[in-house]
Amino acid sequence: MSIDELIPDFAKDVRLDLSSMVSDESLAEQARYGLFLACAVATRNPHVMSPFESLAAEKLTPAAIAAAKAAASVMAMNNIYYRFVHLVSNKEYGTMPARLRMNAIGNSGVYKADFELWSLAVSAINGCGACIDAHKTVLQDAASRRAQSKPRYALPQSSNPWRWRLKPTTRRNRATALPIRSTVDATKWSGASIRTGVEKNERCGKLS
Repeated sequence: MSIDELIPDFAKDVRLDLSSMVSDESLAEQARYGLFLACAVATRNPHVMSPFESLAAEKLTPAAIAAAKAAASVMAMNNIYYRFVHLVSNKEYGTMPARLRMNAIGNSGVYKADFELWSLAVSAINGCGACIDAHKTVLQDAASRRAQSKPRYALPQSSNPWRWRLKPTTRRNRATALPIRSTVDATKWSGASIRTGVEKNERCGKLS
């Protein structure tokens, strides 16, 4: 049974919105279908996960599927911890080391911008404001750096900060779009570091 068939008539607007998102090609295919999969896994609902896993299997590589699921997994952990740090009245908790392994963030096996987008979406589902701000800042900074460095790739006039990599100016450049250099040391993250995108950028692998 498809996901559309599982959505009842009283949620028709949701069904139509979902259909629109699936057909929207403003994101690259990996970014789009990885986003669907990461969000589906974040719901923890097998009826939602199953159809999107089938869809992802048709559109994504095994590495991208694993990365999307890893984004949902690591954010499920981070969102709980950093939401607590953000909401608790005693701010001393924010100065303590998180001691959470986050190797998937720096070694996802996919474009860093894609993984950050998936992490942002899962953080929105899980309601962690600190993580939302952190991942949003990484995406915006990446787009800004690309714009300032005058890349060979067309930069669409859009509020979506990850779209700068979607349209190489030539087919020949397509294979070399967005090289990645990851230097994350997740063991050094702390509750304090998540609060600013600048500090996170210093600790996470940056886009080259």
